[in-house]
Amino acid sequence: MLNTLAIYMPVLHSLLKLAGMSPLSVEIEPGTIIHFWVPTETSKTKTKTPSKPDKKPVKPVVVFLHPFGFDGILTWQFQVLALARKYAVYVPDFLFFGRSITDRTERSASFQAECMAKGLGKLGVEKCTLVGLSYGGMVGFKMAEMFPDLVHSLVVSCSVMALTESITRYGLERLGFSSWAELLLPDTVKGLKELIEISTHNFFRIPSFVCRHILEIMFDNRKERAELLEALITPDKDFNIPNYPQKIHLLWGVNDKIFNMEVANNLKEQLEGKVTLHCIENAGHMVPIERPWVYNRHLKKILASLYEKGNQES
Repeated sequence: MLNTLAIYMPVLHSLLKLAGMSPLSVEIEPGTIIHFWVPTETSKTKTKTPSKPDKKPVKPVVVFLHPFGFDGILTWQFQVLALARKYAVYVPDFLFFGRSITDRTERSASFQAECMAKGLGKLGVEKCTLVGLSYGGMVGFKMAEMFPDLVHSLVVSCSVMALTESITRYGLERLGFSSWAELLLPDTVKGLKELIEISTHNFFRIPSFVCRHILEIMFDNRKERAELLEALITPDKDFNIPNYPQKIHLLWGVNDKIFNMEVANNLKEQLEGKVTLHCIENAGHMVPIERPWVYNRHLKKILASLYEKGNQES
């Protein structure tokens, strides 16, 4: 039987190209390649002058950072199609997801953040808004801390500043798993269905054969991904709340089972009122996929507040 995901992806890619997006792989150093979906004009410029940084994008730049599961464009397809005409949209794959790869041994969120920043720099991006979901939110927070000149603002969905030992202990006990890898790296149809059920509010009834197809394509580099999860856990004593200069918006699924509303409210308190919290009813952890039209409406309002005339910072 043909793999249904392998059939769907070329269709999605065609739609993205019609919306003005193109795939592009960027070598940020020998042995480390970051794969992006970028505005087509960026791709054309980079192809013609590969050794030079691209010109600064004219439109406001929005960078989407994906969670620990699907690659970037499969996660954010509905948001990219909705925003690509008004904003310069960039969608990278993290290392060991999609076509992004490295031969280096680092696995920390800081290393992912550094690679994302270098890749964006090579594409001519000087300032951007990051939109991060779950793992992508954690990397986004790290990018905001490490590269304040690059990160203009941050939209975070269903995530935390850092995956501390206490957050890990609380979350895994509540969900009934012994490790994040046990939950996030399923190797059976049953395990994948359980992950989907936990990640959504209204459980997507995906046929078993489609689950097998997803496992065949979307869960490679298992060893490296397990190492990413292990490196993500931060000892409580080592975690300090950074002083973020950026505007931060939290956009949350009310029914998130992984990082629930208690986590969202704690995060808002930790950031001492410097953030806004926007909630989406009847949505779980994968809120941009589960309720894309509602998510897009909230996201468009947030971006408009950041970039409308009179609101944009230099």
